[in-house]
Amino acid sequence: MKNSRVRRLKDAHPATVLFKGVRVVDPANNLDQEMDVLVEDGVFKEISPRIDIPDPCNLKVIKADGLWLLPGLVDMHVHLREPGEEYKETIETGTQAAVAGGIVAVASMPNTKPVNDNPAVTKYILDRAKEIGSCTVLPVAAITVGLAGETMTEMAALIEAGAVAFSDDGKSVRSSQVMRRALEYASIFDVPVICHCEDPDLSRNGVMNEGVMSVKLGIRGIPRIAEEIVVARDIILAEYTGARIHIAHVSTEKSVSLIREAKKRGVKVTAETAPHYFSLTEEILETYDSRFKVNPPLRTQSDVEAIIQGLADGTIDVIATDHAPHSPIEKDIEIDFAAFGMVGLETSLAVSLGLVRSGVLTPAELVKKMSQNPADILGIPYRGICKEEEASFIVVDPNAEWIVDSTEFYSKGVNCPFEGKKLVGRVELTVCRGKIVFGRGEYQWLVE
Repeated sequence: MKNSRVRRLKDAHPATVLFKGVRVVDPANNLDQEMDVLVEDGVFKEISPRIDIPDPCNLKVIKADGLWLLPGLVDMHVHLREPGEEYKETIETGTQAAVAGGIVAVASMPNTKPVNDNPAVTKYILDRAKEIGSCTVLPVAAITVGLAGETMTEMAALIEAGAVAFSDDGKSVRSSQVMRRALEYASIFDVPVICHCEDPDLSRNGVMNEGVMSVKLGIRGIPRIAEEIVVARDIILAEYTGARIHIAHVSTEKSVSLIREAKKRGVKVTAETAPHYFSLTEEILETYDSRFKVNPPLRTQSDVEAIIQGLADGTIDVIATDHAPHSPIEKDIEIDFAAFGMVGLETSLAVSLGLVRSGVLTPAELVKKMSQNPADILGIPYRGICKEEEASFIVVDPNAEWIVDSTEFYSKGVNCPFEGKKLVGRVELTVCRGKIVFGRGEYQWLVE
């Protein structure tokens, strides 16, 4: 039985709460210190080193020593599976998992069934999110019709319907001419194109990273160059067209180098990686466990170190989950035939906090990569923790230790690479757009 509760936005009620002695971290407003925070009617009413209330009887007071109060996280790479594959995940379960992980907005990838390549699907996703979602859903529409890589979608109509970006995620746009035209058209509206960088001729039938380990295990490999060739192409196209691109799920040392060099030249390129790419290596596949099968695949220790350096020096702007839930039908089978993908909404912050403990990132830098930067890239309003603004924030215990048990996840997906592992750092409370949507343990009373 789960030890926490999620409420949908339409059911949750504003609360008047005073957090005493909480560490507030918000780089957008130059905050990183212990403060008192008063939230009233879903709005930040006061943020001060000390708040004294003459009559505290009307307040819910939380003594928050040792806890952090952060802006709500934004995950710009999530597969909600709805419409079409609701047996894997739904907008309801996916957004419940998101708020349990401190995420108040998710960008939903377009490879649904049907594909989000027309305004009707975009509107369906938004309507369903409004009806049953626990957080904001930001639809990403397809670059090409049916993700086939041939005919561009009607970008203007999709943007009008509510799309915030375009991607053929799961596939690269094979035609450089089609990709060029897509970038040119997207630049008219100043929306990003999110690039899944993979040459299918090089990666075809591969299962894990190509190298000594794949030979040792007798598993077909996916070479680094399958990613890097398309990263290079899309950077060159962005440089030529002046358009904005965002490179998804960066996994190799060379990809980091290509992005770093492009930024120095002034190319409008941003990039993301996922927690599993800076915390796991290909060696874990010695177990032949299909939970660790993901695309792009887990790479070598040198790639992990390059990803970490890219996060530290700003080459990689965003930490996203690439949350990809599957049912046991697709995952609990031989690794050669299992689906690619891992779930990550409920573990991403805890895994990423490891970068803070190791000194790679400061808490403020982590917040930028998991909240402010993705919001800025997607062009959605971001005000952080600011007086008189609608409250979207999380309360985190950075020292809480817990064992990952996917049977307690809100996500339908249990294909978690950290199953059974001890993680440190956990979300205690999530407030989205002024509504308390998640409370854990002793904070559960706030949503009752």
